[in-house]
Amino acid sequence: MNVLVINAGSSSLKYQLLNTETGEVFAKGNCERIGIDGSFIGHEENGVKGKLEVDMPDHKTAISHVFEILKTVDQPIEGIGHRVVQGGWYFPESAVVTDETLGWVREVAPLAPLHNYAEADVIEICRDMFPELGNVIVPDTAFHYNMPEQAWRYAIPRDIVDKYHVRKYGAHGTSHRFIWRTVHEMMGDKTHKLVSCHLGSGASLCAIEDGQCMDTTMGLTPLDGLIMGTRCGTVDPATVFYLNRVANMSIDDIDTMMNKKSGLLAVSGKSSDSRDIEEGMNNGDENCKMAMEMFYYRTSQLFCEMAASMEGVDTMAYTAGIGENSVTMRAGVAKRLEWMGVKIDPELNKIRSDEPRVISTPDSKITVLVVPTNEELMIALDVEALLGK
Repeated sequence: MNVLVINAGSSSLKYQLLNTETGEVFAKGNCERIGIDGSFIGHEENGVKGKLEVDMPDHKTAISHVFEILKTVDQPIEGIGHRVVQGGWYFPESAVVTDETLGWVREVAPLAPLHNYAEADVIEICRDMFPELGNVIVPDTAFHYNMPEQAWRYAIPRDIVDKYHVRKYGAHGTSHRFIWRTVHEMMGDKTHKLVSCHLGSGASLCAIEDGQCMDTTMGLTPLDGLIMGTRCGTVDPATVFYLNRVANMSIDDIDTMMNKKSGLLAVSGKSSDSRDIEEGMNNGDENCKMAMEMFYYRTSQLFCEMAASMEGVDTMAYTAGIGENSVTMRAGVAKRLEWMGVKIDPELNKIRSDEPRVISTPDSKITVLVVPTNEELMIALDVEALLGK
């Protein structure tokens, strides 16, 4: 089945047209700076990359350009899959778009206002432009929805939890689900308790036992958990009240600071990009060194939390931008887990490949892999499963 996968952000729109049976990607691209001056589309087809500077005042204009570009691709679109950041309390799994399910995406949007509203708009536009095509919602939170209550419930009054749907939702669920699928295909019965390490500008860990999410590190929003590119990760909640009262910072100011000015950027004082920070550390920058050490520390610490949720762990998988590409970061995290019996082979760790691979030594008590994620394929497979019927 040929599926168009769409990932709409507040000012961007990524797309990929692929076949679910072969995994072949016919075309892909990204609409950047939607609603901002200097908007453009980066498009790749048959290995050829191009850039088209076009005015895109809104997402409707952007998706119209995408469909016009895709006319040059000699492949029909048979279904459309939409990545939705927050499925809230309505989506324990992916769902076909109807008036009702689209309404749910808008209803839960206050949990992810920068993304859900734009995603809902794009879904509506696709339905209007191509009513003959089926659309599928694939929420990032769905994989985590049925984790045990002891993991998702917060220790705050039940009436607040029930009325405002306050709970751990997590994120990166589509990626974590793909990692489990790939690792299980590779390892078979050798893997039952996996900690999936999605380490990128946004980062989260997920405990997966026999395909079931048992816990994850992100919470009500993607701000919780690990230190990230510009997000602070877990801090004492009273930090918000303290800064509001003592520093006279508004809630919006604190929100912006914790989401966009913290994390690796704040600690290093240099960049939110781990490549820049590694370079700084190698050049003797103590702040960059501390940023790296904190990342190793928090990742290894939360790895143990994920293992505790399963009462054991047999497999660990690195994925996403940092997890797939940073030899230094993988080694640094693994070193802090040596006491658990984690041993990686330095030579295997140095190998760069687009294929999933084992990098641990034969005597490692925990098998360690690097698994390139493919959220687009996972979304497309959900489209096929739901629309193919």
